[in-house]
Amino acid sequence: MAKIGVIGAGQMGSGIAQVAAAKGHDVLLADVSVELAQKAIARIGKGLERLIAKEKISAQDAAALVARITPTADYAPMGEAGFIIEAATEREDIKARIFESAGKVLGADAILASNTSSIPITRMARQTPDPGRFIGLHFFNPVPVMALIEMIPGLATSEATIAATRAFAEGLGKQVVMSQDEAGFVVNRILLPMLNEAVFVLGAGTANVADIDKGMKLGCAHPMGPLELADFIGLDTCLEIMRVLQASTGDSKYRPAPLLVKYVEAGWLGRKSGRGFYDYSGAEPIPTR
Repeated sequence: MAKIGVIGAGQMGSGIAQVAAAKGHDVLLADVSVELAQKAIARIGKGLERLIAKEKISAQDAAALVARITPTADYAPMGEAGFIIEAATEREDIKARIFESAGKVLGADAILASNTSSIPITRMARQTPDPGRFIGLHFFNPVPVMALIEMIPGLATSEATIAATRAFAEGLGKQVVMSQDEAGFVVNRILLPMLNEAVFVLGAGTANVADIDKGMKLGCAHPMGPLELADFIGLDTCLEIMRVLQASTGDSKYRPAPLLVKYVEAGWLGRKSGRGFYDYSGAEPIPTR
């Protein structure tokens, strides 16, 4: 099994690390400090404890999985990795700094991938040492549960990189959807405008949070309402994606809903902050409006 480097120990990065380790890969999980990476590994362990209780994994296998993930704040050990996957926040300036640093240790045959959910790959490839070995590899949250990966080659991505990345993704037990390198790719190009429109509907006073979500769940058979889903994704992430779509296409239909901007400015980011369109401070989330 190839050694895998994952940069960013948040929800997405730790999920990618868990899935890779579950398939036998040794994983280097990096963040700005070793402590943050260690906390992410501890969260993975806690999640596995729940699976042990449900008899979905043995305690021995869970311990072996966690043992395959090594925390680090240094990119140097990733010189041995066959894949380095960036899973930082959806901000291009932050990603560019990561690519510059990771590029200095990237092995001669290794592939550098971004877990971006919206930013064009061809543009980001300019920050890498070899655009032919750079590709978009978009996992979905929660990574251990969701079956899908979007694969997005840039203009310069080589056929060898595409083939190796598909083999890696399918080896993780995921199904692959190929997308051309256009902002938002396939899923978020369709999904995020819908979530954004739900916020417009709320802001206009057409319906309240509960009725908007109920309408989409019962009327369209969605498992989760759009405002609940936006809270789950993170309202800051939703806003960043809408801004990328608008800036990349120049199309006004991607204008972020003013209420979405206000919620992010207020720090109401959804589940991760305890409040978004729902209040998560109690045992059960309740609509805030």
